[in-house]
Amino acid sequence: MRADEARTAAALQRLLDLALAWEAPGGVRALTGVADAMRGMPGLVSGLRPSSPEPASPDEVAARIAELTPAATALLRHVDDHGGEGTTGSARRTVSPAEARSPAEELISRRLLVPREGDAVVLPGEVGLALRGGRTTREPVDEVPPLATSSRDVSLVARTAAGAAFDVVRRVELLLDHWGVQPPSVLRSGGLAVRDLKAVARELHVDEPGAALVVEVALTAGLVAEAADSNGTPSWLPTDDFDVWSGLPLAERWTRLVGGWLASSRVPSLVGSRDPAGKAWNALAPELSSGLAEEARRLALQVLAEVPEGEVLAVGTGIASLVQRLSWLRPRRPTVFADLVTAALSEAAVLGVTGAGGLPPSGRSVALGDLPAAAEAIDPHLPRPVDHVLLQADLTAVAPGPLETEVARRLHLLADVESRGGATVYRFTSGSLRRGFDAGWSSGEVRDFLTSVSHTPVPQPLEFLVDDVARTFGTVRVGHAEAFLRADDEAALAALVHDPRGRSLGLRLLAPTVAIATSPLDVLLPRLREPGPPPVEAADGTVRVSRPDLQRARTRRGRRPAGAVEARQAAQVQAVATAIRAGDRAESSRPASAEATTTPSGALAALREAIEAGSTVVIGYVDNHGTTGERVVDPRRLDGGRLSAYDHRADDVREFAVHRITRVRHA
Repeated sequence: MRADEARTAAALQRLLDLALAWEAPGGVRALTGVADAMRGMPGLVSGLRPSSPEPASPDEVAARIAELTPAATALLRHVDDHGGEGTTGSARRTVSPAEARSPAEELISRRLLVPREGDAVVLPGEVGLALRGGRTTREPVDEVPPLATSSRDVSLVARTAAGAAFDVVRRVELLLDHWGVQPPSVLRSGGLAVRDLKAVARELHVDEPGAALVVEVALTAGLVAEAADSNGTPSWLPTDDFDVWSGLPLAERWTRLVGGWLASSRVPSLVGSRDPAGKAWNALAPELSSGLAEEARRLALQVLAEVPEGEVLAVGTGIASLVQRLSWLRPRRPTVFADLVTAALSEAAVLGVTGAGGLPPSGRSVALGDLPAAAEAIDPHLPRPVDHVLLQADLTAVAPGPLETEVARRLHLLADVESRGGATVYRFTSGSLRRGFDAGWSSGEVRDFLTSVSHTPVPQPLEFLVDDVARTFGTVRVGHAEAFLRADDEAALAALVHDPRGRSLGLRLLAPTVAIATSPLDVLLPRLREPGPPPVEAADGTVRVSRPDLQRARTRRGRRPAGAVEARQAAQVQAVATAIRAGDRAESSRPASAEATTTPSGALAALREAIEAGSTVVIGYVDNHGTTGERVVDPRRLDGGRLSAYDHRADDVREFAVHRITRVRHA
């Protein structure tokens, strides 16, 4: 190999330790199945190819190559670089070097390309080695691709990441507050409709890819789930865990979002693109996932953590160099892995894991999987929330910093966000104030709230606007009616409306001879006197206004706890080690000359003897695939043609069919 000898020896030893290669009498050989597992993956396995049946010596091959014309030499290198196979085209297959008229004929005549069936030719292995100076590749394979970096102030990186972290936490809060009152419906095929995603983008003042990332992060953090709304329609609702999450400190809320994103297989970057069938990917769609997404995120952060403090990825070339480094570290990954790495770096910047192209101390803790340390590291850099605004005479309110959660929720109900940045600007309009009145606020409550949160007096134009909206609110009332009743007898109709037994119909007088009902006509006639729901408008004509109930979905359970993957891997390793030890014991107990019991009667007798003595035996057993293997077992019970025994390989009690036992011997 074109690599350092010590590194090559270390890599070979690792293959031996992993049991992917073994030391045979003729040298080191790959384990059976390794070549099959590596086929179909991108990139060439190596520069080694089968040699000719009677290969020429390296000196003779070099002499033949030296005789070639420049065109033939270029063709030979082209074939070597593209898999070692080609076609003859119009070239003659049987020709001497003196009669060769084309570069292809020069190569064929000197046996540098060997004809095969049809018009195919192959490059023998000894020729390829001679072209590369006896090596498998022309370029070194042990040189790690460098990362393109530039200098950047450490405090700037930390502040940039903290600002992004605060923005994503605030946007998740605004999103789920809105969905708690007006949840979007779930598509029939699952996911979020395009129009709902555009509404989220308008609400959060971001583009659609940014909105898709916020929605997906809320899902992976367990803060949103699919459930039925108050009308029974499947909708996307905040979970009951959202209320607990909202009360946590800002740093802990951020680590909850980042932890869900890091361990998720979801791929938000695919939203808006199309699948191979031409169908557009929707946000929250169940199939929007990849088994390589989690590895791409973790590996990208781990490599980025190797960059020293004060250095960040260079603008323009840094991300490409990191993708190249990961391709060198994981050469067998499919081509889509590079796209996942690029998307992971972009998402990490939006989530505040990275800042200005580098990892702050909090991001390095995330790369190590230590989320509590990440929360502690980012907390000093997060902006401190304020509890006041500055009201302006132009019907705006300026928040000099991030508002406290409850203040921001109330202000967001009464005003529209006009601009974001270091100071958020809210604008009061008649429409925004009407939202507050629709939610049950009175003009006095609006005035009290504005006075309590403002460090400046409430401007007179804003007072006039509040009074004007309060004065016109409720002048036109909207109610619900399914049927009407008309009668010539005013007394009879009044008695029917005020009859306690008719409350279920939702009857209300509009005129002495006209009444309306909230029950449909097919229910009104047969159920005149059944109890039911109250009317929308009170009987005395007053408007009954209440804020819509906040809706919640049940938090999804069954999420993988911390350490579940490590525990499962440890159990798998233990099971493999147990099986290997059982095989070693069976091998070591195999007698050199004595024969094991092979007759059915002898096998049954040996098993009964082992049960009585409590001893261990080795049985030959034919499995469901017809393969005969050996099992080290402790027989316990023999009944009904089945042997119940402790299997040392499986580390558990198993049952074996007696007719499949081929031999029995004592261990």
